[in-house]
Amino acid sequence: MIRLVIADDQALVRDGFCSILNREPDMEVVAEAADGARAVAAVTRTRPDVALLDVRMPVMDGLQAGRT
Repeated sequence: MIRLVIADDQALVRDGFCSILNREPDMEVVAEAADGARAVAAVTRTRPDVALLDVRMPVMDGLQAGRT
């Protein structure tokens, strides 16, 4: 099972990705975040295999979050 965190500041985009990815039998979205700081916290908390990060988010962008 591939565990994912989805981070995007637009709820509709997050919902779309989650809907698509959760339909895959070998994938599970374990957390969502609306900004980079929350994404880092979600990754720390859930330890996913993959984090899908939007490059333009408030507080901390996806590039900064990925480096953290």
